[in-house]
Amino acid sequence: MPEEYGARSPAQVRRWRRALADEREEARIYLELAARRTGEEREVLLGLAEAEKRHAAYWEELLGDDEGEPRRGALRLRLLAWLAGRFGWVFVLALMQQAEARSYQEADAEVPAVISADERIHGEVVRGLGARGRAQMSGTLRAAVFGANDGMVSNLALVLGVIGGGATAQAVLLTGMAGLLAGALSMAAGEYISVSSQRELLAASKPDRSARSSVGELDVDENELALVYRARGMPVEEAERVANEMLHKRRIERVPGQAEQDGTEVVGSGLQAAASSFAFFAVGALLPVLPFAIGLSGTLAVVAAGVITGAGLMLTGGAVGVLTGASPLWRALRQFAIGFGAALATYLLGLAFGAILG
Repeated sequence: MPEEYGARSPAQVRRWRRALADEREEARIYLELAARRTGEEREVLLGLAEAEKRHAAYWEELLGDDEGEPRRGALRLRLLAWLAGRFGWVFVLALMQQAEARSYQEADAEVPAVISADERIHGEVVRGLGARGRAQMSGTLRAAVFGANDGMVSNLALVLGVIGGGATAQAVLLTGMAGLLAGALSMAAGEYISVSSQRELLAASKPDRSARSSVGELDVDENELALVYRARGMPVEEAERVANEMLHKRRIERVPGQAEQDGTEVVGSGLQAAASSFAFFAVGALLPVLPFAIGLSGTLAVVAAGVITGAGLMLTGGAVGVLTGASPLWRALRQFAIGFGAALATYLLGLAFGAILG
């Protein structure tokens, strides 16, 4: 039963109504997400939805006759509910993680401790669900963000550098397109080598499953089976116990704490990573030269290139901020500042070389 607060002021009633609307909206978000998932993830999301409904029931009972007409939740929650039904769930989970943390931090004295504790735990549940999605898309995200960001920064710096040196619009366009192709091919080759090497390293470290067939033939009193488990990091006593169990039972059990999953599958394909890097670098590198490609020149082209590239840098920075649970605005501004800092330095160097060569 909710605690009674005695005489309630209009301000209290408004706060409780807002809390009720937000709890209902959060339940709707989790239901929308659950409708797009299966298995354990779906069950977890449905459990979160039920918890939010339980919180809503608390505010309904507390309000009683003052509940009034159903009202809409906060704008940010309505936007999340809309996104949950239409877009990738990792982005929505990252935003919900922030929303749950905000609910916990903004809780006032009227919010029961049990609800505040629930919201904090919900944030950890959402964090765990989001970690799965982040792990699945980490390679693609890295290629996308690094590729696009490198393309924008390197080509903007290159374009401004040759402009500082006094190059014509035609020379700027030619330089920018050459930088696009050279950079995209370099990124693709580097990503392919990086991912392929990582797959090979993981494959070399993967246990040889065919060795298990030899366990039944080992000497029960003199063998090195326990050393296998000790080499994998298991304490001495536990390694001896597991080895003895396997020898006497003549069956193979999963080693506690050891994942059976093939790590090379987590890394992904070298060709896919290379293709992603090439495509995203090319798209990013195209932005600074786009104004020159459509015929602009002079100050107008430079300003247009700066605006377009700046928007792209902030977009990639904000996206990373959302996925990592950090402030999207801060990450966007940081990406913008780093990119334009590098471009400004190259422009000044171009001015200096232009003055020397001129």
